[in-house]
Amino acid sequence: MYNKFSYPKDKIEIVLSEKIDKAACDTFAENGYKVTEINEALEGEGLKKVLETAHIIGVRSRSKVTKDLILNSKRLLSIGCFTVGTDQVDLDGARIAGIPVFNAPHSSTRSVAELTLACIISLSRKLGDQNIQMHSGSWDKSAGGALEVRDKTLGIIGYGHIGQQVGLLAESLGLNVYFYDILKKLPLGRAKSVQSLSELYKKCDYISLHVPATQETENIICESSIKEMKKGAYIINHSRGKVINLYSLVDGIKNGQIGGAALDVFPSEPNKNSAPFTSPLQGLPNVILTPHIGGSTLEAQKNIGIEVAKSLISFLDVGSTLGAVNFPNVFLPSHEKTHRILNIHKNIPGALSEITQVISEVGANIESQYLGTNSDVGYLIMDINQDVSEEIRKRIAELPKSIKTRMLF
Repeated sequence: MYNKFSYPKDKIEIVLSEKIDKAACDTFAENGYKVTEINEALEGEGLKKVLETAHIIGVRSRSKVTKDLILNSKRLLSIGCFTVGTDQVDLDGARIAGIPVFNAPHSSTRSVAELTLACIISLSRKLGDQNIQMHSGSWDKSAGGALEVRDKTLGIIGYGHIGQQVGLLAESLGLNVYFYDILKKLPLGRAKSVQSLSELYKKCDYISLHVPATQETENIICESSIKEMKKGAYIINHSRGKVINLYSLVDGIKNGQIGGAALDVFPSEPNKNSAPFTSPLQGLPNVILTPHIGGSTLEAQKNIGIEVAKSLISFLDVGSTLGAVNFPNVFLPSHEKTHRILNIHKNIPGALSEITQVISEVGANIESQYLGTNSDVGYLIMDINQDVSEEIRKRIAELPKSIKTRMLF
């Protein structure tokens, strides 16, 4: 039997920061890897020092892994974002350096969807304001402004995994569901698509946002869009902080155009717990503000830990980049009695020809290979005969267009 792992697993340095769920460490341990845990977010010199020796680093939302830090890293092979988003990592810088980045885009879907439904009901019954009044000693039993959600209409902006889950849960409460997405999506349940945001605004009592942070989505909710909404509509944002112009929302609430809002994300957020937080929405009636807790359930954090850890392990064990957000997605089944070479190179004309020329000159036999490319890099996995593998690795690594080349097993 061939020696599957040429680099001892106990020599791979894996660092997980920001109290990533224990399930991640357990998953690594079950697969023979040791993990160093750091409870706080890594930044500045602390992050730089970790990147000098780590092969794998795992972060949540507070550590900011910049291009300069990535390019100055010594041994970094991959980055795990134990979150849904990847805003905390310079994805382009990582790709250029030959470092795939993995995240968990679906593990907290249910948690975010449930919070969205909770907010829809809470806004309809003004539960936030009622709770504050009761805690301050004021009893005000009234049906004024309190509404059932049944037979009302929900508009979902962004019909991805979370938006779809929100729609299905909303239907179970008797809501009618419409959605808008820039991509054509198959409706689930009885949801109906609309052709424009304007159409959505005019139809819906609730507007729930589930979109990524892009130039197109920044300030998608602004003064003009608020004016198009039904009077008294409710807005829920559990996606990205910059998709709403907060000052326009404040004006809409004050003038009665908007009946209430629930926000879990903000344009600027504190980088640690107990840090001061300010927002122009503070103190307004029927406004629910939560500290980015959409995916902060025990179940979601466990699932995220397992999902990202498994992606990183698959990359370490067989070179798979399936699920990487910044890299060609490549997977190749293992073949016995071969050595596996991983090559990341600049995706420019002639790169593959040069590699092929090396293989031809050495006289290697390729058992299998897979190449994936994007605009910047190409990622090649090759299983070749063992007697010439080291010579192939060495010569390919010396090619000017190569970024990273290593023998996996």
